[in-house]
Amino acid sequence: MDFGLSTEQKMLKKSVNDFMKKECTVEFLRKQDEEEAYPYKLYKKMAKLGWFGLAYPEEYGGSGLSSTDFILMAEEMARFSFEITAGFGLTVFCGLIVLKHGTQEQKDYYIPGVINGKQRLSIAISEPDAGSDAAALSTTAVLDGDSWVINGQKTFQTAADIDNTTMCVFVRTDEELPKHKGISLILVPNDIKGVTITRIKTLARKMIHTCEVFLDNVRVPKTNLVGKLNNGMKILISGLELERLFACSSYNGSAQAAMDLALDYAKKRQQFGKPIASFQAIAHMLADMQTEIDAARLLTQRAIWMHDQGIPCMKEVSMAKLFGSETYVKVANQGMQIMGGYGYTMEYEMQRHFRDSRVLTVSAGSSQMQRTGIAKALGVKA
Repeated sequence: MDFGLSTEQKMLKKSVNDFMKKECTVEFLRKQDEEEAYPYKLYKKMAKLGWFGLAYPEEYGGSGLSSTDFILMAEEMARFSFEITAGFGLTVFCGLIVLKHGTQEQKDYYIPGVINGKQRLSIAISEPDAGSDAAALSTTAVLDGDSWVINGQKTFQTAADIDNTTMCVFVRTDEELPKHKGISLILVPNDIKGVTITRIKTLARKMIHTCEVFLDNVRVPKTNLVGKLNNGMKILISGLELERLFACSSYNGSAQAAMDLALDYAKKRQQFGKPIASFQAIAHMLADMQTEIDAARLLTQRAIWMHDQGIPCMKEVSMAKLFGSETYVKVANQGMQIMGGYGYTMEYEMQRHFRDSRVLTVSAGSSQMQRTGIAKALGVKA
């Protein structure tokens, strides 16, 4: 493995940093967070720079950026905001599902819109009784002539209520088959008849929103089926490695930002006539925090390398996801402790890291599910 960055990668990293430093300021993030407003203008600027097309082939107007470079970009973005990075990745990865499994007509319709920033995509899997056990979903789709009729409820769906959003809805299309085999993926615009969306108030995710979606006799064309009928779980799993590596890289960037805040504060904060960073109790906390961030980054880099080499790496990705998410939670919590009362105030950004990090050991596969998967890969039936 080569841990050095190429000239092109250094340029990419710098361009992302320069843009985010200018457009995604602390003041901007605080305003968006307080108003619970989706960052339409910021994403529009990203689209103008071609960011939404970086992971797509040139034939669709993209840049054909390698997965390594795209994941590297995620870490740099997340140094400024995990939430902004997550919202960006959501549409990109849903679009990649359409690119890999969709019909030519679906690709021609959705991919250019994703790249130019006018089309947004969201994914709908979880339900009140189907979370970690995604295959237990009960939302149904029944074919009626040339239309699918969909009934059910989805919950904890990110950005479902945003303008110009099409939801990638996983539904049960055959109740006679085993639960993992009777699921399909259907594209559902969020503004058609029968779709009702409500916001779920959450501790964080104020900008890109968490939603509950009710589908009551929703009719969409038969042609909105993505991939083969009853092949939904295979579609879902097919892009899991890259999607989770993007998330892992984002954890690392955000954790590093929280670490930098804590370190800067500890060097400046004076108590008993000296900076608190000089006290062994604080110095050792900082040392442990940085060590764990670097370990999380190395786990991610190993998994990225394996993915690029075409080596199956779900175990390694799960390790990176588990350790990276828990490291971000730990670093943000320790950062709050180092900053004392100031960390608890809305005036300082540590509270945002504390809020952003907390759900990450639950979302995109909980820590418990990651441990179960790792154990299974080791030949242990938990």
